[in-house]
Amino acid sequence: MSKQIVVIGGGAGGLELVIKLARKLKRSTEVNVTLIDMNASHIWKPLLHEVATGSLDSNHDETSYRMLARKHKFDFLLGRATRVDAQEQVVHIAAESDDDGEVLVAERMLRFDQLVLSPGSLSNDFGTSGVAEHCIKLDSRAEAERFHKLYLKQLHRVSSAADQETKLSVVIVGGGATGVELAADLHNVAGRLQEYGFEKFSHERLNVSVIEAGSLLLPRLPERIGNSVRKELTRIGVAVLTDTRIESAEKDALITSDGSRIQADVSVWAAGVCAPAFLAESGLPCDNLGRVKVNPDLSVEGFPNIYGAGDCCCCPMKEGGTVPPRAQSAHQMAAVVAHNILATYKGKSSRNFVYKDFGSLISLSRFSTVGNLMGNLVRGTVFVEGWLARMFYLSLYRMHQNAVHGPLSTLLIMLGDRIHKATRADLKLH
Repeated sequence: MSKQIVVIGGGAGGLELVIKLARKLKRSTEVNVTLIDMNASHIWKPLLHEVATGSLDSNHDETSYRMLARKHKFDFLLGRATRVDAQEQVVHIAAESDDDGEVLVAERMLRFDQLVLSPGSLSNDFGTSGVAEHCIKLDSRAEAERFHKLYLKQLHRVSSAADQETKLSVVIVGGGATGVELAADLHNVAGRLQEYGFEKFSHERLNVSVIEAGSLLLPRLPERIGNSVRKELTRIGVAVLTDTRIESAEKDALITSDGSRIQADVSVWAAGVCAPAFLAESGLPCDNLGRVKVNPDLSVEGFPNIYGAGDCCCCPMKEGGTVPPRAQSAHQMAAVVAHNILATYKGKSSRNFVYKDFGSLISLSRFSTVGNLMGNLVRGTVFVEGWLARMFYLSLYRMHQNAVHGPLSTLLIMLGDRIHKATRADLKLH
């Protein structure tokens, strides 16, 4: 039997990893590469806030896993991984049912010789009462589209109300990148709705609030970036509440720890992440967030044939703390895991992972882009803002597309994007 390399999760890191392995092993008949994902298509996770607001059409920017599998010569299995049996070296995959509950595909098992865990992360509600029932978590395309549909319904309600003082309140819990980027893009979309038939809707009828439990926005980034983002959000009309902890969530409000009630027509929870539960439930070594603990070469502690990569990975850094859950982390981990897996077949030594922070960029839609550049791009740390920061921000997505599709296909995609923009509406309002 051929050797089986299995990758769970087709996010930024997982997909790039599968393609790297498939390209290197395309002439080998002894090694087979399989990607498992619960979705049929891939969309870059940092774009989900734009899917939510309608400034991006996910149907246009998605990429079919089966198309990529055909192009790069790997296998794709549609399904949700539920358990990893490290001793028997099999992955358990959930049964697939229709809307009436009838089983269409029975539970399956897939054997592996080497396994890569890259299922990404989920929003962490920390057990806060009512969040699971009443808040939307922008950790998947399905949740982003659920927000979009609910937001459109609320737009119609407010714009059709007889009382012109009726407002639409969106409350975002979490002052990280997802929260602040969503808040800015909501105001960007609000400024253009009158062009699309919402004549009675304006900025004045949209209340967007960002609530952060800590004292600063973007607490993982340099304080200067958080302060700059807060200043810009305040300027465009977003209410920023720091040092405010949410105690519970209700259908139309969020309750703070001091008993204050914050009205919310739409509530979004973006206050931290955790790993999918099946990792810890499989008996793998995990931290308190459910992330798998890995060795310096990214193999899971105690399991040399299983690797972790991306947001689900608890990887310590020499200077303290763990590698942050960012797209650049997943990209770098994918390269190291691919090298180490290929090294086992070539009889070469593996290499350890060293995270290189190239900086962080935060897009506030058309209003501004801010961040810092580090590493090989500049000497030291440079704060960037405005059009230069926006250019670097947009280049991150193109770099991901290049890794997935190759340079020629990426150029054609860029051309297609220009044509699409010229022939389609700028906002998705359906």
